[in-house]
Amino acid sequence: MDARIAATLREDPTMATLLDRHGRLTVDPAPDEFARLCTSIVNQQLSTASASAIHERFRDALDGEVTPDRVLAADADRLRETGLSGTKVEYLRSAARAFRDGECDFTRDGLANAADDEVVDALTAIRGVGEWTAQMYLIFALGREDVLPLGDLAVRKGIAQVYADGDDLGRAAMREIAAAWRPYRSYGTRYIWAEYES
Repeated sequence: MDARIAATLREDPTMATLLDRHGRLTVDPAPDEFARLCTSIVNQQLSTASASAIHERFRDALDGEVTPDRVLAADADRLRETGLSGTKVEYLRSAARAFRDGECDFTRDGLANAADDEVVDALTAIRGVGEWTAQMYLIFALGREDVLPLGDLAVRKGIAQVYADGDDLGRAAMREIAAAWRPYRSYGTRYIWAEYES
């Protein structure tokens, strides 16, 4: 995070406090976009601890190499033994086919000129990839800096905790709060996660 991003976030006094508390957080593209998408698919609707354990076993089942070919070649029963549901195994295979055989290049270079909404549209055409997963891809695979994933429960609870003492806030109010972080809402989101999980 450079000084320009920090200065923008610090214009919001509440966010400035989070920067001081949690230090420098980054939004960097992943070295392997497909592996990062698989992480998000595994993480869908799971607690952080459960997701981490299942993901580690999933990687082990693929001998540490999460590639489309390995996902498609892996035995379905072996993948289910890692803790994945049969549905998630199918989602992972659907993503693997899209990356290997699809018409879209989902890499950072392939999507360099695509707007965030276009990326979300392309990803959600893959079975098992919803808006939340696509937004995680924007932030963690592509390193996009201005994503506000209000479909994420921890983000919503975190914003409510930090800005409203835990009282309910509607999504419109959350968007208004996060407008102060533009064009770096992904960074603001990372600080909200850090505070919520601390």
